[in-house]
Amino acid sequence: MADGSLEPEAFERMLADLRPKLHRYCARMVGSAIEGEDVVQDAMVKAAQAFPAAGDIGRPDAWLFRIAHNTALDALRSRKRRPTAELTVEPAGPADAAESRVAVASSLAVLMALPVSQRAAVVLMDVLGHSNDEAVEILGVTAAAAKAALHRGRERLKTLKSEPAAPRLDPTERSRLQAYADRFNARDFDALRALLAEEVRLDLAGRLRLDGKAPVSVYFTRYSESHDWWSQPGLVDGRPALLISDPADPGRITYVVLLDWQDGEIARIRDYRYATYVLESMDLTRL
Repeated sequence: MADGSLEPEAFERMLADLRPKLHRYCARMVGSAIEGEDVVQDAMVKAAQAFPAAGDIGRPDAWLFRIAHNTALDALRSRKRRPTAELTVEPAGPADAAESRVAVASSLAVLMALPVSQRAAVVLMDVLGHSNDEAVEILGVTAAAAKAALHRGRERLKTLKSEPAAPRLDPTERSRLQAYADRFNARDFDALRALLAEEVRLDLAGRLRLDGKAPVSVYFTRYSESHDWWSQPGLVDGRPALLISDPADPGRITYVVLLDWQDGEIARIRDYRYATYVLESMDLTRL
């Protein structure tokens, strides 16, 4: 804590240790593993800014989850949701009840059908294993309200079934993604540098952010110095992406890279090489 019981170094370690768990929560709150990582990043910046003046923080982990929860709520308020998978309501049977925890842990689309309060309670207590008392502290509600939200969320989940649409990719976009992957694998990094927009942004999740063509160009230099990767085109939560695997084990995806294009140039690169925990919440499709 800022009063000396939690030193800055210990605080930094706590941020790093809790980041995967925070992502599991935020991804399920906003319905996207990609946007969930953005929320986690914003929450950690807010926590780092608030820490020096925070005083005596009784439970640092709950304090950090509270910040992440509020940041996720801000994200939900400030953006328009993309269409999610179609959901149908069907009567719950014994198998549905027995498998409800599996649905909670694996289906972002189903969770997004719950009201925010129920979704938060279910994710905190059923997915992440927090106690009711801990959920009360994180959510800022009464014990009765937390229990009621959990119960209603569990009951609602038993009636929901996700029927996601088959992912599709425009042929032109697919061709562009394949060309990028081919150049990446061929280590033709000069050709990729030439595709960078002047105002390009690099988000190397968990490590750094860079803006501008010259600084981001170094990103490819770092890749030229390593040999533990091979890329292939794919979809991540329905978005075009590079699926990266180790050449020694090509069947296992180790991390992903997302590309945003504007006017034929690369406007943003999001590389999750150092944030592999996001894979747990992602829907991956090989092309």
